[in-house]
Amino acid sequence: MTRSGADWLTSAPQRIEDTFLRKLHGDALRGLPYLFEFWALPHQVPPEGDWRTWVILGGRGAGKTRAGSEWVRQMVEGPRPRDPGRATRVALVGATIEQAREVMVFGDSGILACSPPDRRPDWVAGRKALVWPNGAEAQLFSGHAPESLRGPQFDAAWADELAKWKFGTETWDMLQFGLRLGADPRACVTTTPRNVAVLKDLLAQDSTVMTHAPTWANRANLAPGFLQEVQRRFAGTRQGRQELDGVLLADAEGALWTTAMLQAAEVTQAPELSRIVVAVDPPVTGHSSSDDCGIVVAGVVNAGPPQDWRAWVIEDATVSGASPLEWARAAVAAMRRHGADRLVAEVNQGGALVESVVRQVDPLVSYRAVRASKGKAVRAEPIAALYEQGRVFHLRGLDALEDQMCQMTPRGFLGRGSPDRVDALVWALHTLMIEPAGQGDPRMRSL
Repeated sequence: MTRSGADWLTSAPQRIEDTFLRKLHGDALRGLPYLFEFWALPHQVPPEGDWRTWVILGGRGAGKTRAGSEWVRQMVEGPRPRDPGRATRVALVGATIEQAREVMVFGDSGILACSPPDRRPDWVAGRKALVWPNGAEAQLFSGHAPESLRGPQFDAAWADELAKWKFGTETWDMLQFGLRLGADPRACVTTTPRNVAVLKDLLAQDSTVMTHAPTWANRANLAPGFLQEVQRRFAGTRQGRQELDGVLLADAEGALWTTAMLQAAEVTQAPELSRIVVAVDPPVTGHSSSDDCGIVVAGVVNAGPPQDWRAWVIEDATVSGASPLEWARAAVAAMRRHGADRLVAEVNQGGALVESVVRQVDPLVSYRAVRASKGKAVRAEPIAALYEQGRVFHLRGLDALEDQMCQMTPRGFLGRGSPDRVDALVWALHTLMIEPAGQGDPRMRSL
């Protein structure tokens, strides 16, 4: 990642910093705080090239609002305070009018706070507008009111927290109809990601460019106590990946598992488990370009009748590009780490060779071969039903497994490659929860 001028200055020896600042006099020194090109982090700098929409995707506190404010300044300001800039009519669209005003205009990183005194716009409350010394104007709009954008026209737009807009698609579409002034009208979108259609569709457009940063990228401007607390509470969770890492967690349409379902299943620890298994989905071949070898560890508390049992997924020990001996070692090591009672391995591809390679690592391992007689999606459906019933929980740190789960649908796996982790999960939970439940549900009798 490219370093900003501020990174260079603050990491330089004190004598170099002092020398640099002593060389600045008068207007140069007073203007330094407003020279955003010097202070900006890489994700806050507009990409080069021919684009219509720039999406800044980031975690909470990553500096998205500051980047949006500075982009508006860059668009409307000319070389001198009264010189015209590139844009003269700007739309500022927030989730609500109140949020647009309090965050985008008056916030600590809003337009007024970022503007130097001789270029600071005036706030015209009756019009919900900003007016710059050079005559440029910016008007506030709400993601709750798409019809308010019918009629006005603009040469630039800043859309904040697009993924939170109540009528996201409708408001964004109306904004596009109005973004028609000038030779090259553009929009900047600053948002924490959410799995909503308007954001996914926008990112899929050829005319969209994106920069991205987690919360930690802006740690120099955040309170240490805040970082410690959110790390403690959300590290390793799907909510943390979305709100802090700024990762768009997209669920496939009709997915058997959803982000909301998996967030509800997250726990920080498991109770004392009655039984633990390690399930393995071996790849067809064993070299660097092979599919992953899915290895999942899960346990169950089996007090009471089977319908009351609860399961905990405690580790995803999947390995990539491993030889048969390497993945067998990884699986046996997972058994030893967790005191597992049995290793379960699918043998559709490897047959007896799977057991043979496992026993090369541990001749006395408690081993059971399982063979799939149905497709992956059909095998996964009864396992997904356990999650819907609130009977399966996840320890933190299962990101890659959960991403695969949210791409598994009744039509099959819609992600990249093979769902090796999901296959291993299905075998683990089938062994712990489905088989002991008996023959009540015909879907559960055989996988």
